[in-house]
This record gives sequence, structure tokens and C-alpha cells, in this order.
Amino acid sequence: MSLRVGIDIDGVLADFKTAFHETSRACLGRRVETLLDPKSAQALGQDDVKRVWEVVARTPNWWMTLKPYEPEQIARLYSLTRAAGWEVFFLTNRPGSAGDSVQFQTQSWIECHGFYMPAVLTIPGSRGEVANGLRLNIVIDDLLLNCIEVVSASTAKALLLLRRGDAGLEKHALERGIGVVPRLEEAIEIVQRLHALLPTRKGRLLRLADWFAPQPAVGAGPAAEPLPDNPRVARPLPSAGDQ
Repeated sequence: MSLRVGIDIDGVLADFKTAFHETSRACLGRRVETLLDPKSAQALGQDDVKRVWEVVARTPNWWMTLKPYEPEQIARLYSLTRAAGWEVFFLTNRPGSAGDSVQFQTQSWIECHGFYMPAVLTIPGSRGEVANGLRLNIVIDDLLLNCIEVVSASTAKALLLLRRGDAGLEKHALERGIGVVPRLEEAIEIVQRLHALLPTRKGRLLRLADWFAPQPAVGAGPAAEPLPDNPRVARPLPSAGDQ
């Protein structure tokens, strides 16, 4: 069975915070440095946040304007996915903006950075229910609550991506069996190790310590007549005589 991977978008692939900060500056005339600490002198009030989201909702294809954190890693993830035969699902609960649907904007954005034909799921509810329903093996997310939901409601492992160090969050995550990494690059390496370990383990997969043990690199394996690297490149369909 192929490794099944769930990957959050904002905070993992896309730099949502910077884009939201820039929109808030254009809308309110000031830039907020944090959206997470309501006690910060620079934090936005509820009315201000509502105004910024209203601007997002009116801006055509706003989600296409976000910058990637590690664009080379998105392309790397695609190459590994093709070589190893992983099933990757990109998960998001983004609200809508003007223009195309959130799903289409997100798919197009991911393709622009080298992961072709991505499976994007817009998730309004619990990530744990999704992980269980899709029988995911591992989920990568930047929110601890989402990771807790995953490990509580499914057999999937969760990997918390903390781009800014937070000793308290890291300790809380590790105590719950959730892995912690600072970058997408390290998260992909953990997925590779899980891929190598998966055939040898049964039941609830792996202790946290197993994730960081040295493992052999993922090999491409034999493949018969693979699709091109970019599967959107036109290829002739087989004729009736070839079937």
C-alpha cells in the first residue's frame, strides 16, 4: 500500500502571515507583527481582523499572491512522490476570495511551484476526521491543535512544523507523540524515513524516536512507461489497436 500523506498549506507551504500582514497594512495603514498573541501591542482587534478579511474576500484570486516558504522543497516533494508512489493530499480551510474557487487557486499555486496535478481538499471541519477517513499515515501541519486532532482521531502520525522556535509548544507536542521540525525540508526527510519503515511495522505506526533514526533513502524502484515529469505535457492517447 502506498504511503498516504496529508500536508497543510498555510504555514507549511505558503507564507500566509506575511501576505495577511501586507494586506492589513494596505487596509489599516499599519502592519501587525503577530496574529497569534492577542496581548501584543501590535495585534489586530476583532473589528480590524474582520476588515482585513473583507478585503481578502473582495480581492480576485488573493490566495495566488502568497509566497512559498521553501519553493525548492515543493518541487522536491513532487519528485519524491512520483518516484516512491506516494498518495499526497493537500489540506486547507481557507475562506473564499473573489475570482476562482479556493480549491482551484490552491491547485494552481501549488502547480506554479513544481507539484503537478495536486489533490487539494478544502476541509471545514476536524483534521482528525479527515486523516481517519483518508487512512493517512502522516500529516504535516503548523498548528498544534490540528496535530492533536489527527493523533486523537486516527492512526496517522502528526508532524508539527514550527518555523519559529517555541519550547513550550515543542514540549507539549513531543509529550503527545507528535514530531516537531523547523522546516519543510526536514519534514520531507521524516516522510522518507516513514516510507522506509512502513513495510516493517504493524499496528499503530512507529514510536517518535523511530522517525529520527537513520534510514536508507527512498529509491525510485522499477517503473514501466512512466508519465513525463510534467504530466500535463501532451501525449498521444493509445489507439484501439494498442488496447
